[in-house]
Amino acid sequence: MNAPEDIPFNHPVWSRSANIYQVNLRQFTPEGTIAAFQAHLPRLATMGVDILWLMPIQPIGAKNRKGTLGSNYSVSDYLAVNPEFGTLDDFKALVRAAHDAGMKLIIDWVANHTAWDHVWVEAHPDWYLKNAHGEIHSYVYDNGRELEAWTDVVGLDWGQPEVWDAMQAALEFWVRETDIDGYRCDVAGLVPLAFWERAREALDAIKPVFMLAEWSAPELHARAFDMTYDWDLLDVMKAIAKGEGDARDLAAYLEQSAKAWPADAYRMSFTSNHDKNAWEGHDDEVFGPAFRAFAVLAATLPGMPLIYGGQESGLDRRLAFFEKDTIDWKSFAHADFYADLLALKHRHAALANGAAGAPAQRLAARSDAVFAFRRELAGDRVSVVVNLTDRPQSLPVDGIPGIVHLQPWGWLILE
Repeated sequence: MNAPEDIPFNHPVWSRSANIYQVNLRQFTPEGTIAAFQAHLPRLATMGVDILWLMPIQPIGAKNRKGTLGSNYSVSDYLAVNPEFGTLDDFKALVRAAHDAGMKLIIDWVANHTAWDHVWVEAHPDWYLKNAHGEIHSYVYDNGRELEAWTDVVGLDWGQPEVWDAMQAALEFWVRETDIDGYRCDVAGLVPLAFWERAREALDAIKPVFMLAEWSAPELHARAFDMTYDWDLLDVMKAIAKGEGDARDLAAYLEQSAKAWPADAYRMSFTSNHDKNAWEGHDDEVFGPAFRAFAVLAATLPGMPLIYGGQESGLDRRLAFFEKDTIDWKSFAHADFYADLLALKHRHAALANGAAGAPAQRLAARSDAVFAFRRELAGDRVSVVVNLTDRPQSLPVDGIPGIVHLQPWGWLILE
């Protein structure tokens, strides 16, 4: 599929050098509340976080619930706060405090499906998908390999104009009433693009918002979304960590990405998120001792880096998805490491997001065990060299004086 024309997108100005941090409220603190999380804002501001992304804050359905507490993505009321997390006033206070600390805040939005006992199911059953017998049924998702039955949710019928109006009104509610700065939109590609484009225009009329799509399709960037997921980069990094790839794969990824995506499209780069952690493995499982090397790449290659809450403390287990499973914050072993990477991005115009930043130009190295690149814009330059193996490397790199010596999974950043 061809990328849309490279027309500059109307990104919020504050997003140009921003990073993003995901908050799993249920697991973030022993209390699992909005108020308890608010106490972490000074720490996150000190680390250099720009955008806070909170997983869904709305009430969770009880009917056909998975596990004891259910999925945050099974929403029973778009206009309310999950009482387990607190109140609407608690949430408004959090947004104000985040803004006072210099951060923006977006919330997760689940527009494709709702809980079985969402308030709309009884009030507007015609808004839902039906089977051949005219019955509302569990949502069935085709992941390209198999059909998944999402037994705790039911699908909205986007052929109904009333669904468009009600969903847009709900999105507008949170921006108007709580002053949030945008949304992360769950399975965004399952909802008509025309709806997202209409909703984006309406939201921007209230205030400039930031929109992240949990999807990967260039056309989403034309008028609706600032950012999509860069799963391709993650797949390449995971393969290299397992010894199944090298610098040539990263170079091929960069070449393909530059052709496929509009120049001003933000791609979200990450080593983990709530889905990856819960279902595919924590950082130690996926990257082992290579974790920091790939975090460096995620933070310095074109894209907006994501930190999943807990990674700054070396999140070394899969957090339960449907139960209470509080993060063990230990000693914040990676906090300074992340602070340095986020500060690097803030310092350098070349590392800005989208067309505001510079592309990555590969620097020739003698071995494909090492990946080296430079991003340069109007005299601002950052060079990065990363050892993609568990063996020391010493070699010349084009454009860098002398011999570069790297420890196993080590890196060099030159400003």
